Amino acid sequence: MTVIRPLGRRSLALAALSTVVEWYDFTLYLYLATVLSRVFFLGEAAVLTTLAGFAVAYLMRPVGAVVFGHFGDRHGRRTTLLASMALMTAAMLATACLPTTAQIGPFAGTLLLLLRCVMGFAVGGEYTGVVAYMLEGARPGRRGLVTSLAAATSEIGGLLAAGIAALTVSLLPPVALDSWGWRIPFFFGAALAGSILVVRAAMDESPEFEMHRDEGRLHERPLARTLRHHRHGVLRGFAISALGSITYYVGITYVPVFLTSVGSLTEAQALQLATVAGIAVIVVTPFVGMLSDRVGRRPVLIGLALLAAALPYLLFSMLSGATPAAALTGAVLLAMLAGGVSAVGAVATAEQVPAEGRLSGLALGATTATALFGGLTPWLAQWLTEESGAPAAPGIMIALVALGTLPVLLKLPETRPDGARDTA
Repeated sequence: MTVIRPLGRRSLALAALSTVVEWYDFTLYLYLATVLSRVFFLGEAAVLTTLAGFAVAYLMRPVGAVVFGHFGDRHGRRTTLLASMALMTAAMLATACLPTTAQIGPFAGTLLLLLRCVMGFAVGGEYTGVVAYMLEGARPGRRGLVTSLAAATSEIGGLLAAGIAALTVSLLPPVALDSWGWRIPFFFGAALAGSILVVRAAMDESPEFEMHRDEGRLHERPLARTLRHHRHGVLRGFAISALGSITYYVGITYVPVFLTSVGSLTEAQALQLATVAGIAVIVVTPFVGMLSDRVGRRPVLIGLALLAAALPYLLFSMLSGATPAAALTGAVLLAMLAGGVSAVGAVATAEQVPAEGRLSGLALGATTATALFGGLTPWLAQWLTEESGAPAAPGIMIALVALGTLPVLLKLPETRPDGARDTA
């Protein structure tokens, strides 16, 4: 049997750090949603329109994942990751330079939404490429931990976005913020993405991909082959990612908008709270990754699904009208739950399809679920909360998805490598 050498720490570190940029650039839009709604959209439904733009951009993620996934399964992970980061850099810089509605009218909002679609297309290839790269480059007994670092460092990006957004909103007067200050976080993101693009050129190729290429096991049409031979793996990846997406995007990134909308906190307070919640995710993620290396992916996912079915309803009810201390407690608990699902979900989804079709499988399953249960759910949560007047509506959404995925998780085959516990 061929022994695959693991990647060096430098290549794994570069891959993990690149998700900082990816998630900073993508989630910044959501953290600045109320500001962008004033700058680019008009009318009472401005916030909903802005969140709808986030959802539309998410629909481009599966498209990008399919395109980049086909390329990555044919030509390698490294080249794919370079291309996706280059596109992200360009989209972020263009966003920072956009004219506003006050300058050119409603067309400014259209341009913003178009650039969000470009960003969604690029991110579709970015995260799946990084997850596959880290999984394939890790030692078998460390796959859960190493792959979870992609989720942890992506949260560093989300935390950085929340922190920069909070500083910008807190330090600038409203007139300056709406005039030019909103551009600062986007210029920062473009510079960060450009820097990672340069250093990413030093990454080695995935050793597992190189082995398949050298043995002639790559396929001309990896997407079609994955659909034909690995449909069940794709569906399992969809279910796992559905749970991870709704807990993350409703339980973490939507929370500042929720707290501002229900009048619990100001914009600045909500963003500061999101920063603390992001730290909680970073802390919990590697421990859940290590736990999945010890006891397996399946039992960890089942336990987290049960928690997701029980806790969010109570926590969102608590967040409505809560004091800052109670809001912080609720937000941190939601963040820890989402971080745990993301940690084990990263490795579990990638292990559902073998290496020769892994990026295509992630595109069809995990990324499609993220588009539906990630990008659309902040808008839906806001709409349900406004229409029903029930602050617990977002928590009910999470609970329903958790209950819906639980039967799949109960039948999930264990994908932790044999002997991983002994070598961990």
